[in-house]
Amino acid sequence: MSSAATTSSTPAYSAGYRNAVLWLLVLAYTFNFVDRTIISTIGQAIKVDLKLTDQQLGWLGGLSFALLYTTLGIPIARLAERTSRVNIIAVAIVIWSAFTALCGTATSYVQLLLFRVGVGVGEAGLSPPAHSLISDYFEPKKRASALSIYAFGIPLGTMFGAMAGGWIAENLSWQAAFMAVGVPGLLVAISIKLFVKEPPRGWADRQLALADEPPAALGQEASEAGAPSAAPAEAPPSILAVGKRLFGSWGMFHMIAGITMASFAGYGTGNYAPAYFVREFGLGLAVVGLVGGLVAGVSNGAGTLLGGFLTDWASKRSLRWYALVPAIGLILATPIYIYAYTRESWQMAYAILLVPGVLHYTYLGPTFGVVQNAMDTRMRATAVALMFFVLNLIALGFGPPFCGWCIDQFARAAFTARGMAGDFLTACPGGNAPDGSPAELAAACKAAMNEGTRSGIVSNLLIYAWAGVHYLLAAITLPRDIARAQAAKAG
Repeated sequence: MSSAATTSSTPAYSAGYRNAVLWLLVLAYTFNFVDRTIISTIGQAIKVDLKLTDQQLGWLGGLSFALLYTTLGIPIARLAERTSRVNIIAVAIVIWSAFTALCGTATSYVQLLLFRVGVGVGEAGLSPPAHSLISDYFEPKKRASALSIYAFGIPLGTMFGAMAGGWIAENLSWQAAFMAVGVPGLLVAISIKLFVKEPPRGWADRQLALADEPPAALGQEASEAGAPSAAPAEAPPSILAVGKRLFGSWGMFHMIAGITMASFAGYGTGNYAPAYFVREFGLGLAVVGLVGGLVAGVSNGAGTLLGGFLTDWASKRSLRWYALVPAIGLILATPIYIYAYTRESWQMAYAILLVPGVLHYTYLGPTFGVVQNAMDTRMRATAVALMFFVLNLIALGFGPPFCGWCIDQFARAAFTARGMAGDFLTACPGGNAPDGSPAELAAACKAAMNEGTRSGIVSNLLIYAWAGVHYLLAAITLPRDIARAQAAKAG
């Protein structure tokens, strides 16, 4: 068959269409993070209303969500290696959006906890198939950039969730905030189902070789997309094989350890950052949501995009930059974060926070890009699911409750140091003295809560530097490890 015939029978996706697909997936990831992280913005209102400890609040934003989110990600990814990734994503969005809205009907801590588990069930179905789709639409040299654009949904979701959630919780209720952000996701699910096409597996990787390969080499998915095929789709490699590729080398192991510890610090401190500004400076939820959301959206968004584009450019000189860019960013960001959270002015604190977010969020695109470039076409969704299993079980599952536990312990110590009798958690339910308490107790509760929140957040910020060290260690062997992975793909 001629080269021209081969090319014409292969699905053609214009750059404009591929970019439109990418930004539609960004929109899905934005709603994913709106629904996932809104708990941090309205958490103070939930804490006071339901009389919770900070550790209980951490479980709502942590393990309750992460438990099924992480475990279901793997079987969903295995399904995505064989069937339509577009269908999986659309169904997943419907599920998590519905459960987010249901959170607004909760009247107790246990109900809210169970509905948060349901949100995690739905959100497990987005990123593994989405990463696989993006890697089929964009060639390796553009993959870190494309995945950093996808990851741009994280700061966008955090920003919009903070701004909308804070205003609604203050002017209506925290229940209304859940309902308002849950329902629009259904429109995103419909848009993805109608607009996004399922590309052949490895479409982007094969574009340069089309002139020399018959279309049958593209497998069954190519036939479904319009190219003739005589060969059935090959079975995806085993989970063990994917895990060995993902964790089996020094460089890849430390890349995964780096993203896990950076996320542990991010989920933990991020869960209590809005509460810190409410408690320490007496700001309303609407102000905290608006200002905090804008600061996070601008700085974290800039860092996310910068990380992907910078490493794709720098990696032409050395593949070590996939690890060095995150390492430098995380280590430099740590002291700036701590400086921001020890200021006496909320305006100064927020102004300073514009800087470390740009540095710290450079880790997402490079890590996602390295993982996808190291995998065969039918390993990619599973690799993302395995990475997120480790990352989210540790970071999302235990980051918020660990930070909350630290805040509780520092608050208890501060309460005792003020000469108050009894335990802080008992004497100050929800962080406040009971109605009608003596002025001395009310003042002690407030002061201990503020001091505990600041100390707990600052102690957890040090984990960013720990993550940076892992990326430095990854840089030692990363070029060799990626070369071996690519050789294994070719073989």
